[in-house]
Parts: sequence; structure tokens; C-alpha cells
Amino acid sequence: MIQTWSLQDGRQSLVLAAEREHLPEVIYWGPRLPDGEDLDVLARAHQMDVTGGMLDQNPELSICPEATRTFPGQPGMILRAGDGTPLLPKFCFEKATKEENSLTLSYRDQSNTLTYRAHFAINPTSHMITARAEIESGAPVHLHWLSAPVFPAPQNSDDVIDFSGRWCGEFQMNRTPWSAGMRYRENRTGRTGHEHFPGLIVPCHGATNTRGHAYGFHYGWSGGHRMIAEELPDGRRQIQFGDAARIEHTPQCKFTSAPLYAMFSDDGINGCAVSFQRHLRDEIVQFPHPDQPRPVHYNCWEAVYFNHNLPELKEIADRAATLGAERFVLDDGWFGNRDDDTRALSDWEVDRRKYPDGLDPLIEHVHGLGMSFGIWFEPEMINPDSDIHRAHPDWALGGEDQILGRQQKALNMALPDVQDFLFDRISAVLSAHEIDYIKWDHNRVLPMPDAAQTRGSYALIDRLRAAFAHVEIESCASGGGRIDFGILERTQRVWLSDSNDALERLRIQHNAAIFLPSVVTGSHVGPRHCHTSGRVIDIRMRAWVAAQRHMGFEMDPRELTDDEAEVLTRTTKWWKDNRNWMARADILRLDSADPSVIAEQQLSETGDHFVVFAGVADTSRQIAPRPLRLTRLSPDVMYRVDLVNRDDAPALSRGAPALKSSPLELSGQYLMNHGLMLPWQFPLHMWVIEGTKI
Repeated sequence: MIQTWSLQDGRQSLVLAAEREHLPEVIYWGPRLPDGEDLDVLARAHQMDVTGGMLDQNPELSICPEATRTFPGQPGMILRAGDGTPLLPKFCFEKATKEENSLTLSYRDQSNTLTYRAHFAINPTSHMITARAEIESGAPVHLHWLSAPVFPAPQNSDDVIDFSGRWCGEFQMNRTPWSAGMRYRENRTGRTGHEHFPGLIVPCHGATNTRGHAYGFHYGWSGGHRMIAEELPDGRRQIQFGDAARIEHTPQCKFTSAPLYAMFSDDGINGCAVSFQRHLRDEIVQFPHPDQPRPVHYNCWEAVYFNHNLPELKEIADRAATLGAERFVLDDGWFGNRDDDTRALSDWEVDRRKYPDGLDPLIEHVHGLGMSFGIWFEPEMINPDSDIHRAHPDWALGGEDQILGRQQKALNMALPDVQDFLFDRISAVLSAHEIDYIKWDHNRVLPMPDAAQTRGSYALIDRLRAAFAHVEIESCASGGGRIDFGILERTQRVWLSDSNDALERLRIQHNAAIFLPSVVTGSHVGPRHCHTSGRVIDIRMRAWVAAQRHMGFEMDPRELTDDEAEVLTRTTKWWKDNRNWMARADILRLDSADPSVIAEQQLSETGDHFVVFAGVADTSRQIAPRPLRLTRLSPDVMYRVDLVNRDDAPALSRGAPALKSSPLELSGQYLMNHGLMLPWQFPLHMWVIEGTKI
């Protein structure tokens, strides 16, 4: 007997089939099938031949491959009984619940009293498939590994693209060719991490940013993950994502994977990116004030660091407001005796040495300038040199002899007393002051991975959001160390990287856009002399890179020359004038013919407006610029195209490309297939082009 199920939207079909009451496998995932397709025939057509040296039948590459079915690859589940005995379940069909856009499949292993459930849902607007697995047991069991429902990978794919990085160098793309065996990534740092972003792109042969078939995956969990991309001896390929192995330290009767977000794209990597961007923005993130425009952000960290001085902060706020800032964020250094990063973390009370009258004089001054006020916390961390650590050394996670990170330990967030303490201290600050924004930091990896730690952090954030629904929260973890859809269910902005170097951010933003919309991605204009790279970059480049995302400033604005202030003010005004449509725009990575140019196109929801940011990241190998082809325009429609910053053309740009002097009216066909001829430009500069449908 064959059982079949399907989910589909306007773009794709996902078909599952099972024989003999076994766990099902995905037998088709790709462009939408005709409505009349016979799924039983499809299941039979999916069968592979066998030959010498093989079993008499191919074991199913099911949604949870079972070791007991002679499966030759990585199993989808590894369990032990309470006494440590390995469990080898053999699941049989129990029931299926099918609705228009969702499917739940339930399977039972009678001998071990285990139930396995797989949940699938498809969003017809964003084209996102959300898949989650859970296991229930009649007695507590130890979990070593549980994959979210397993998807096959296409055999016409040459490689996989995953993401690594480091502090100030997040979202670096790695291409690994498929070969027999396994591409295995595991993050055991206890947080999402700069090093192992939980995402994967599987492009089919010939796919680019703008063309071809591609599959995208993201695991929405903040506590560390495992990713497996495996090619079996028979050529089949599987994708597994789950929590990092062995991070459940106690036996339990129920375990659940985090959601695995997956989609098929017939529009290259950009099709994956648009689905991720829209789904995160419209279905996951919950903005306290969704109808309000995103405010221009000012953060004082790289202006004053720990040296908080009220008259100086007021002066800086005055200057930031003049430049166009609409939110002022007071960073680390306002509490306890926090004069450097060695002390006072967890002593969340206002430092009366620096603020003898409390925070209200600064907050009132900021509000008087028309800006809202935000504040920095790092709730999950504690310094050994702090009043709270001296009172409760048992609250720290890990051993007494552990290696410190930034002179700090992590608090044990699984302890109710710790959660209550943090809720009370943070609530006291938020209740006593008119604060509508928290920068929530997490500046070290954990001494050991622990799923309970992540669940405790989630619980604290959820509790605070319920009590202070008007407060927006930014996820920061030494910059981009905790960015994933799990934390973004609870927060509304991410600090993409601690690097304010415009060149580094250009690269980081370009790759992060595969998963993140601009509306949640903070990007700031840093100091003239970048504190993390040592580079000195022109204000024009710094300002336009920040204007690509949720714009802000993070430097001492008093350092600006008159020219720099004028450029920043003008660019900020441009961003404000365009931020409403850009908040809902799709960010599309362009396939630049010149590898020294990193370019993207932000296309409005209606398709009638776009802006192209073309950053010159390096010296070109050829003399003259190559045409830059755009994407997703209407071929037969005319567009008015204008160079926003033509005055930035240097003296060495001696020719007369038309965009240097006036707007042009060009067809979408021309723009997508020939492309724009841009003026020559020095490295570390940006061209900005606006387009409007005529």
C-alpha cells in the first residue's frame, strides 16, 4: 500500500509518500505540479533500480531515517533509554492530519512506547515551508540527536553554500562540492555564533543570484545547531538540521526540534532570499509599533565607551539630532561601578557617580530633542567582580576554573531564581524611566552548550515583552553572534556586526540579505578612523552603506567636518524620504560582471520603484566599468533611471557616460540584459541609482 500527501503553493509542490506504513520520504520537491498529477504514479516513478553490491531494495531516505531500516547514512534520531541503553525505534503509521496549508504525520513505535510527529506548513504568500519534528516517550529518555524533518537535496546540484565567519567578519559564504560522504557543521558555542550561521543554500547546476533553481534552509534556534549535507553511496542526498548534539542534559518524555524553514526557488538565490526576507518580516518579527517608520538610530558606544559624562552626552545628543537621529541609545557603562569590562555585569542599578540625579536628566534632554531613548543590557552575563557574583556565585554557569570571555561568565538561565532576579532588575529600570528600546547584548560563548540555557533566555525575553509591550529589543552578541529566526521571534532588530568599517559591512550585508530584510538589519555610520579595522573611509561610502539597511550613527558626531556633516545630513534625509517603501522592498543580489563591484537592487513591493547600491570594493582588473545588469523588472516597461550621487564622480572619471549628466529612460529588457554603464570610481566608494516605472 502506498500513502501520499502533498502541500503546494503557486510556486512549488512538496510530495511525500510511504509504503507499508513506514515513515514517508519526500519524493518530489520543486516547481508546482499540475493539479491532476497522480501521486501514486509519482511514488512508483520515484523508485530506484538496484544492482550488484546493493540490498535487494533501497532503504527509504525518510523524513527521519531509521537505523533499523538498514539506512546507510546519518539517522534522523539517536536516543537512549533512561538507563543508557541505546533505543532503535521502528516507527509505523498512526495517523495523518491534513489541512489546506499544513500536514501533521504521527508514527508509533509500540515496543519502545515512542511517538514521532512531523509537522509541515506552507505559506502561500512567502512560499516558506516550516517543518518541525517531535518525539514523545512513555518514560524519560536521553536525546543525543533529533533532526527536523529531513529533506532531499537535488542531484543536479554541484555544491552547497553554507556560512561561517568571525567577530567583525560575519556571513562569509563557503562553497563545498558534493562528493560521497558528509558535509558536517556543528556549532557547540551555546549561541547562534559568528562562526556557524544556521543556513544553507543548495543551488542547482548553473544557478546564480538571479537565475536558476535553488533550495534554501534556515534552522530557527539560538542555542547551537548541527547541519548535515550527505551524499549516500547510491547518489541520493539528504539535508538534516537540528539542535547541536547532546545539549539536552536530562532525560525527558518529550523533545521538539526548532522550526526548519525551507523553500524552493525558480529565481536563483534571490528567490530564496525574498522568501526568507518576507517571511521573517511579515510572519515572525512582531514590531511594537508596526505602523511607525523605522527611526534613525544613534548609539553612543564608539563615541564615549565607558566614559559617561552627562554634559558631554547631552552635547553629543544635540549634534546627533541635528544630523537627523531620532533614537538615542545609551550603551554599556551606565550601571554599577562599570568603568571597564572587568566589573559590575549583573549589577543593574544606575551608577550614581556618573548620574547623581539618575538617568532622567539625560532622558529628558533626549526627549526634548525629539528623540526616543534606548539603553544597553547584557542580562545573561556576570562579572566575577560584581556584587551579584559575590552574593550568588552558584548562579554562574560552568566550573569555577572556566576560561573567562571578556572578563565574564554566563549566568545559568535555566534557574528560576536567575530569571526572576533579571526580570526584577530590568523591570525596575524600564518602569522608572521612559525607555522604549533595549540593546540586548551577549558578549561571550557559553562554557558548555545547554539547550536549557537558550530556553531560559527565551523565557526571560518573553516575560519582559509581555510586561513592556512598547519596548523594542535589538539582538546583539558581540555584533552578529546571535542572529536567527528563533531570537527574532522575540526581538525586532539585529546588530549585524561590531564592525563599522563600511567595506566589511558592504560584504556582510550583501550575504546576510539572503536571510534578513533591511527593516531588522541595523547599519551605522562609524567613526572616520574605524576602531575595528584601522581603515579611514570617506564619509560618502560610510553613509551610503548605512543607508542600505536600518540606518544609524555610531561615532562621536563632534568629529565631523562641515563637509562630512553636510554629506551625512543629506544622505540621512534621502534615507528618511525613502524608508517607508524600502522597509517592504525585496533586497536582490545582483550578478556583477566585475567581481570588484558588490551590488544589490532593492525593489519596491509594487515593482514601480527601485534603488541600486553598487559598491566598489576593490580595484577592478579592467580599465573601464562593465555594465551592471538589473533583475526582476518588467521587460516591456520603461523606467526612469537616475544617478543619485553623480557629484561624487572623481576627476579621473573623464568620459561622458549618460548617467553622469542626466536621467535616462530605458526598458526593463535593456536594464536586465545589457545593464547600466556606470561612471568610473575609486575603490571604497558607492554609486546609488534610483529607478521609477514610467
